[in-house]
Amino acid sequence: MIPNPIRRVLSSILAHRVRALLMGGQACVLYGAAEFSRDTDLVILADAGNLSRLRRALAALQADVIAVPPFRIQHLRRGHAIHFRCRHPDLLRMRVDVMSRLRGVERFAALWRRRTTISLPDGFSFNILSLPDLVRAKKTQRDKDWPMVRRLMEAHYFQHRDHPTPARIRFWAFELRSPELLIEVARRHRRACERAARQRPLLRPAARGDQMALEAALREEEAREREADRRYWQPLRAELERIRRQRFRRR
Repeated sequence: MIPNPIRRVLSSILAHRVRALLMGGQACVLYGAAEFSRDTDLVILADAGNLSRLRRALAALQADVIAVPPFRIQHLRRGHAIHFRCRHPDLLRMRVDVMSRLRGVERFAALWRRRTTISLPDGFSFNILSLPDLVRAKKTQRDKDWPMVRRLMEAHYFQHRDHPTPARIRFWAFELRSPELLIEVARRHRRACERAARQRPLLRPAARGDQMALEAALREEEAREREADRRYWQPLRAELERIRRQRFRRR
């Protein structure tokens, strides 16, 4: 279920033919891993034509930039998020966050090719990040994202466990974060997991049924991803601070 304010935002994006993919919490809701999200997060194609269409879509929502950086193509291409607040009376001050680059995820053209289109019973449809791309994008330094990754993978596994395909087995082997389910996958799909263990060694204790070792390895894996995310954002945060100081000096 997409709440009406978020549907209004997405409808404007569609009406103005903006090339965009829904991500973040609302995408997690649609994949069955969350109950509610009040913001709209989008990854977009950062070219002049698409940004022009996005500006018109945001104008229809009476959306203004909040905080920094300003809405400029160079900031999007660098990897910054642009934050908007909607002033339209029907939107309850809805926040819209827009990015064009995500850490650990391919560029927009590849994301668009792999996109998922969600169609609701009433005929409303929208393009969202594919589940593998959403899982990768959620591997951040934020505490709230890791339980979400786990729930996303659990939801996918329980939905498709009885209908495994090579692609699904590989996805589970590389992305599941629940020790019990990893052990189950390693036992049910031994050969595939033996191959995957060359890149994800924690599948070896999973194959042995060593839950304590597996839990420790999962914690180490998460710590490495958190640190990689911290290093990725460090120079971008420094840029934001410079933009803030420049804006303050102009006042």
